[in-house]
This record gives sequence, structure tokens and C-alpha cells, in this order.
Amino acid sequence: MAEEKKVKLLPGIRHYGQPYLIAMIAAIVLAAVGSLATLLGPNKLSDITNKIAAGLRGTMDVAGIGRIVLFLAVVYGIGALASYAQAYIMATVSQNFTRDLRTKISRKINRLPLTYFDTHNEGDTLSRVTNDLDTFGQSLNQSLGTLVSSVVLIVGAIVMMTASNWLLSLTTIVSSLLGMVVVVLLLSHSQKYFTDQQNQLAQVSSFVEETYSGHDVVNTYNDTAHATKQFNTLNRKLQSSVWKAQFLSGIMQPFMTFVGNFGYVAVSVVGALLVLNGTITIGTVVAFMVYVRIFTQPLGQITQAFSGLQSAQAALQRVFQFLAERDADDRANAPQHIDRAKGTIDFDHVNFGYSADKPIIHDFTAHIGAGEKVAIVGPTGAGKTTLISLLMGYYPVTSGTIKIDGVDTRDLSVTTIRNQFDMVLQDTWLFADTIMANLKYNDPAVTDAQVIDAAKAVGIDHFIRTLPQGYETVLDDSVTLSVGQKQLLTIARALIRNKPMLILDEATSSVDTRTEEQLQASMDVLTKGRTSLVIAHRLSTIKNADKILVLNGGRIIESGNHDTLMAANGFYAKLYNSQFDKLTA
Repeated sequence: MAEEKKVKLLPGIRHYGQPYLIAMIAAIVLAAVGSLATLLGPNKLSDITNKIAAGLRGTMDVAGIGRIVLFLAVVYGIGALASYAQAYIMATVSQNFTRDLRTKISRKINRLPLTYFDTHNEGDTLSRVTNDLDTFGQSLNQSLGTLVSSVVLIVGAIVMMTASNWLLSLTTIVSSLLGMVVVVLLLSHSQKYFTDQQNQLAQVSSFVEETYSGHDVVNTYNDTAHATKQFNTLNRKLQSSVWKAQFLSGIMQPFMTFVGNFGYVAVSVVGALLVLNGTITIGTVVAFMVYVRIFTQPLGQITQAFSGLQSAQAALQRVFQFLAERDADDRANAPQHIDRAKGTIDFDHVNFGYSADKPIIHDFTAHIGAGEKVAIVGPTGAGKTTLISLLMGYYPVTSGTIKIDGVDTRDLSVTTIRNQFDMVLQDTWLFADTIMANLKYNDPAVTDAQVIDAAKAVGIDHFIRTLPQGYETVLDDSVTLSVGQKQLLTIARALIRNKPMLILDEATSSVDTRTEEQLQASMDVLTKGRTSLVIAHRLSTIKNADKILVLNGGRIIESGNHDTLMAANGFYAKLYNSQFDKLTA
């Protein structure tokens, strides 16, 4: 996997979460209001206690006690409303922020160059969309409000305690200082484990996605034991990372509970001595006992909040790293534009390599006329599919030029280039949608009648009508289609789009001979009147091509039609005869 970019978290939040910053500030303010309401209670509780104590020695001030109780009821009511509003805002902000990030990732995937996917596996990308964003949303929602209210409570408690009695306040702070030092040390060492936890989770997700996508291969080769062993290894690494992260965060809470109880005992002892000396009243001690609880309880909550925010930070870091990747150059402001190409293609001394030290295409030059059917053949690794990738703009050429209708493709936007082509690939892809929607894919202007005409032209209309809902049948796991039937659907889809140029990449290599004949007849309909580039290993399927380019090692070593190349008795003839010999053996 390629090395990840380092992305600063706070600038990333400001950039991607700017619409939500005001709402987050409002939630923080509401959390502070709720905490302040809590802080006013002990002071009034002290007044009530003192009035009751005075009443036991004389006349009870019932009216005064009633006013204090009413005041507390109003204050706590405001605090409850503020806490509810804060929780509502934070839940809304965190989930909307997560939704927007998920949308940005989805759009980002479509803008990334293929070189990114050459160096990153699919499971890692999916983990960023699912695991990392879910972790961030939950941690932010649960931790930020708690952190803010806890800090406000601690600061407010210190102020109120100091105003009541500085000696008891100093006792509480000193007794808690040890715990805070330990917490800071633990937090400083635990962040790397939260980051490792998210990375290990991505590896597990990637392995599961890969294994279950290739489930048939795993079972066919009886590799389930090895796959299970690999999963267990990754799972143990994940368990180790999670355990380290959760252990360090988990021991903070009981430790802070011990510190809080120790402070409570210290204040009780010192407060009792001060009461005996007549320095303070019993009401002050009662209020202080509440303040101690208010002061020490948030300490434990802060440690838990920081643990949650560390998980959020580790997850969000991976999301921002992905969003910071460089986009592919789609040349949206390209100077040239073609509405509908005539269909001429020129390769002029094209050179290309996926890396600088390993060139794949060497000085490739070829002219393809409008309406021509040109086959590109050669052994595996000759560079056939790479040429198509260069033509479609998936990769930039190292040197040389590729022209469509005489216009350099570097002067055309990627959208313009790809709007000139239809493609039928070896690996068919149909979406979990109706057959009609699949055949109209990304072209809502197509009518139902055009779809039916195309299906009839490729010979699949009858089969479609035998399905339970005909063209409205949803292609999910309940519908079983053969490889040939799927391929015919993709051919019909390309026929409906009717672009001026067509690419057929090993479109019949996965089917039997009889199905191949049916597909070949359909492709003859598909290629009529279009410039067609055909990549084929089965050379019997390209005998009627206008021109055949024979590649080996990224170079054209022969070119001509089938009869000319066979008469030359060169590389192509040997390749063709070797396939024929295998068929007749």
C-alpha cells in the first residue's frame, strides 16, 4: 500500500465542516449553560441547609426556603432544556457532517486517477466510507458535548469552591492533581494505538471483502483453511490494537474514580476540622461535598471523552488523507471539443510505462480510419489493454500523441473522449436494478421502444420476456443469468448508446463456442458503421477485421488483414495455427 499523506486535523475540519461550525459552537454554549445551571445548585443548597439549621434553633424561614427551591427548579429546568438542545444539535451536526463526508468520498472516488487504485485495495477504501466515518460520527456525538460540559463544570467548581473556602478548594485540587498527571501521560501514549486500530480494521475489512468476493475460488481450491488462518492472523492483530487502545482508555475511569473518592475523603476530614474550629458552617461543608462530586466526576468523564475523541481523530485522519489525494486531470477546461466524432484515431510514436523504469508501449504508431474494424492481437502482456486505457484517458502517455479526428486527446476533456466510445468488456457488470434501467444506463432520453429494438437486434428479447416481470425484472440474487446472457445485455446496452466508436475487449473469451457464435452475430450488428477496436485472444473471431495489428512487447511487429498475415506465415500465422491445432487436437 502507498504511503499515506499527513493531513492536519483542525484545518481539515475547518475546510470540510465549515457549514457546521456555528452549530457546533452553539452546542458548546448550550453545554456550558447546562453546566452552569448545575453549579448554582450547591450554593443554594448551602443556603437551605443554613436556614434549616437556624430554624432548628429558632423560627423556620419557610418562605425563604420556598424561594430558593423555586429558583433551583427554574435553574435546573433551564439546564435540562439546554442539555437537551445541546444533545439534539450535536446529534444532528455529527450525523450531517458524517453524511457530507460520505458524499464527498463517493464523489472523490470518481475523480481519483487509476494509479490510486493500483496502489490501494478496495477494502481499505470501503473501510474509510463505513468504519472510519461511523467511528467518527459516534465518537464526536458522544464525546464533544461531554468534554465541554465537563470542562465548564471543573472550572466553575474551582471558582465556586475557592469563593466558598480557599483551603478546602486547595485540598480538592491538590488531591486530584496526581490523577490528571497520570491521565495526560496515558493519553499521550494511547493515540498511536487508536490510529493502529483503524488501520488494522481496514486490513480486516479488505481481506473479508476480497475473500468473499472470491468465495467460489476459495472453495474450489480447498483453501478455506488457509483463508481462515490468514483471517485469524489479521483478527489477532486487530484484537491486539483494540485491546491496547481500550485498555489504556479503560483504566482511566477507575483511576479517576479512586482519585475522586480520595479527594472526597480529604475534604471531609479537613472540612470537619474547620467546622469544629468554628471557621466554617455545616452548610458550607455540605455545599463543598457536592462541589467535590461536581469537580471529580467530570475528571473521569473528560478521560472517557478524550478516548472517544482519539478514536474520532484516528478515523477522521484516514478520511482526510483520502480526500486530500490528488484528483485525476479531467481537463474540464480543455480548449477543444467534439460533439460526435467521425471516428478516425491516430497513434503517433506513443510510449508509456506504469513506472519510469518499466516501459510497456514502445514507439506505437497506427492509423485507424473512420468506420474501420481493427483487431489488436498478441500474447498476454503485449500491451493490448494498456493501449485502450491510454486512448480512454485513464493514464497519460509518456511521450507521443493520440488523436481523435485529428485533435490531440490532451486538448480534449476526459468526458468528451469517453462520450465518443461504447465498451463491451470481458467482465460484464450489471447493476441491481431492472433490465430496462440497466439497458438505459446513464441515458434517460432513451425510449422503451429503442431498448426493445436493440434487444431484438442482439437476439435477447425473447429471453427477457420469459422472465417474471420481463424488462422490469430486477437483476438481483434471485435472477440467474448465464455469462452469455449477461454479455448480450451489455452488447444491447452499447447498441442503444450508439457512440461513433466501439471497444470490444475480450468480449467472447468467457463463453463456449456456440454462445460465441451468437455473440459474434450480435457484435457484427453492433460494429456496423462504427470505428471498432477489438482485442481478442480467440483469433477466429477477428478474421473479418479490416486490419489486424499484431503486438509483442509493446511494439507492432505485423499488420494487415487476416489473409495477408496468414500468407506471410509470420508471428500471427503461428499464433493462429497454434489455436487451430488445439481446437482440432
